[in-house]
Amino acid sequence: MPVRPALGAAAGSALLLLGFAAAAPSPASAAPAAPSESVTVDAEGRMADGSVTLSGTYRCLGGDGPVLVSSSVNRPSSDTHYSVGGTLAVCDGKEHRWENTGTVPAGVLEAGRVHVEAALTELSPSGVLLVPVVHAVEHQDVTLVEG
Repeated sequence: MPVRPALGAAAGSALLLLGFAAAAPSPASAAPAAPSESVTVDAEGRMADGSVTLSGTYRCLGGDGPVLVSSSVNRPSSDTHYSVGGTLAVCDGKEHRWENTGTVPAGVLEAGRVHVEAALTELSPSGVLLVPVVHAVEHQDVTLVEG
């Protein structure tokens, strides 16, 4: 399987599991982000031909499993979130840029204000499962522009 779809699938799985974790947080996932770990979202995103591109920065420390920067978008008037890809993070304590691109159903989004959530999530091995451990989350209103 090519790397990009695998990362997208992993990010989507992590977002789904984050929803379950938010409903019943465990001590590991409910812990606040360490001051040295963060994720930000740029104030402007792009959309073209049904694709949405979001970006920002992140900083993380090493973990036991792969760490992803995932993102989702929704209209302010809707509770439905649409995944916008995932990026494999380099957790070396330095600040890095991330950029995720994904498609949303036709007609769902238009240029203008949207709400974005970005999460820095480790897929930590726990037996035969990968358990999501959230390192940082950012909620940001973003302006989508065409192009």
